[in-house]
Amino acid sequence: MIKKITPTQTIILGFVSVILTGTILLYLPISTKTGHIHFIDALFTATSAVCVTGLVVVDTGTYYTLFGQIVIMVLIQIGGLGFMTTATLVFLALGKKITLRERLIIQEALNQFSLEGIVRLARYVIIMTFLIEGIGTILLSIRFVPEFGLLKGIYYSIFHSISAFCNAGFDLMGDFTSFTKYSEDIYVSLVISTLFIIGGIGYTVIIDVYNNKKNFKKFTLHSKLAITVTAVLILSGTLFIFLLEKNNPLTMGNLSLKGKIIASYFQAVTPRTAGFNTIPIDSLRNTTAFFIIILMFIGASPASTGGGIKTVTFGVLLASVKTIIKGKCEVEIYRKRLSQDIINRAIAVTIVSMLLVILVTIMLSAVEAERRDFLTVLFETTSAFGTVGLSRGLTTHLTPLGRLLIIFTMFAGRVGPLSLVMAIGEKKGRGTIRYPEEKVMVG
Repeated sequence: MIKKITPTQTIILGFVSVILTGTILLYLPISTKTGHIHFIDALFTATSAVCVTGLVVVDTGTYYTLFGQIVIMVLIQIGGLGFMTTATLVFLALGKKITLRERLIIQEALNQFSLEGIVRLARYVIIMTFLIEGIGTILLSIRFVPEFGLLKGIYYSIFHSISAFCNAGFDLMGDFTSFTKYSEDIYVSLVISTLFIIGGIGYTVIIDVYNNKKNFKKFTLHSKLAITVTAVLILSGTLFIFLLEKNNPLTMGNLSLKGKIIASYFQAVTPRTAGFNTIPIDSLRNTTAFFIIILMFIGASPASTGGGIKTVTFGVLLASVKTIIKGKCEVEIYRKRLSQDIINRAIAVTIVSMLLVILVTIMLSAVEAERRDFLTVLFETTSAFGTVGLSRGLTTHLTPLGRLLIIFTMFAGRVGPLSLVMAIGEKKGRGTIRYPEEKVMVG
C-alpha cells in the first residue's frame, strides 16, 4: 500500500504529520502561559506555522511560553524548508543513502523538472537557508540587543529572522501589533523585507543568480520571469499604496514623508506572503485592501517559502493574453517559447485557486455573517490561501467552523490547490484515447 502512494501524496501526508505533531506539542500545558489552549486553537497555530502563513487566533508573544514559541519557530523552519528538504537534512546528518523514490519526492517538493543533481540542490537549499537566516539574525541583533537586552535580543533576532525568511509572518512583539512601532525605522524595515523577498523569490532563482554572477542575460527564463514580475509588483505596489494611504490619518497620514515611503514599500512587499505589517491593516482604505488582495493572490515565486498562484504563473498568464491580443500562435517571453503544457498548468493553477478562494469566501461569509463585511472575509480567505498572514481583525473572532475553513485554506495554499486535487484524484494507468476535435465559441 505504501509503495502505491505518489510523491505528491507523500508530501501532503508529510505536512499533515508535522502539523499534527505540532498541534500535540502546542496543546501541552507547558506551551501556554495559562496552561491551557483549545485543541482547535493549537491546530490552527500549528497549521499556520507549518504552512508559513502567520494568521493567529492568540497572540504569539504574550500567550505562548518560551517552549511554545520555540515549537512554533521549529514548525516555521520545517514549513519553510519543506517536509522533504527537512527529511533530507536528517538523512544527510545520519549518513543515510537517499533512494530513488526519495529523490522523486524531493523533485516534486522543490518543483524541479529533472532528477539530475536533486540531492545537491536540496543540500544547497539547506545551507543557503541557514546562512541567510544567520546573517539576518546578526543584522537584527544590532537593533534588538540594545532594545531588549542580550539574551532576549538574540532570541528575538533568531525568531524573526526565521519567520521573515520563511515568509511566515509570526512575531513576538505582543498584542497583535507586528512591526507597527518600526513603521519609520528604515533599518528594521529593510532587513525584515529583504529577508522575505529573498525567501519568496525561490531557491532556484537565488542559485541561478549566484552561479551566473548576477548577469541577467545568462539567467534561465524562469529566473528572468520571477525577477521581472516581482520587481514590477513591488514598484507598482509601493506607488499605489503610497498614493492611496499617504493622507489616511489611521495608517500613514501622521508619518513623515520618509516614513510614508518606507511604510508603503514594506506594505507593498509583505502581501507577497510575508504577513508582517508596519501600519494597521484593518484601517486601510477599501481600495488599498482590495489591491493587497490581488497581491496576496499572486503571491511569491515557485520553489520558495511563499504561497499564492506564484509570480511565474501570473507572468505566463499575462504573456498568453498578450499573444492572443497580437494574434500570434505561440507564447514567447524573452525570445523563448513556452510549451502548451506550461500554459495549461498556469491556467489550471489559477482557476483551481480562484475556485478555492471563492468557495471558502462564500462559506465563511455564511458562517461569519454577523461579524465582518464581505471585503474583510475575502481579505482573510485570500491571506490564508496565499499563506500571507495579514488580517483585518477577523481571525481572532472566528467561530470554530470558521477556523476549520481557514485551516483547510492555509493547508491547501501551502501544498498547492492543484497538487491537492491531483493527489486526491491521481490514478495510475490512464488511457491515451484521443477524441475528435470540435470548436466552440469563446468570448
